[in-house]
Amino acid sequence: MDINSAVGGKLGLSHAKIAALADWLGSDAFSELERDVLALADAMTDTPSNVDEGLFGRLLIALGTQQLVELTNAIGWENLRARTNRVFDAQSENYYEGALCMLPPRKVA
Repeated sequence: MDINSAVGGKLGLSHAKIAALADWLGSDAFSELERDVLALADAMTDTPSNVDEGLFGRLLIALGTQQLVELTNAIGWENLRARTNRVFDAQSENYYEGALCMLPPRKVA
């Protein structure tokens, strides 16, 4: 999340929204569309992934086919990067001065 926090901040994403991502379900910082996008990201990240038809339909109406394809590809790419980083225990590079690089605790088998 470190590099994405830095890039998102430069693109205008507020510090408050970036910080609220870890508990987006409990936060009122996000619009209805943003909440649907975050729900899609969570659903795609689950193993196995399971995207609710209602969520998919709302996003298809709100975004259209091309944007929804781009969004799902971006989420898939970030999942790949995140899972690869976890295997190698990659840590923050302090792009955002470490302020908003919230990693879940690593599970040890």
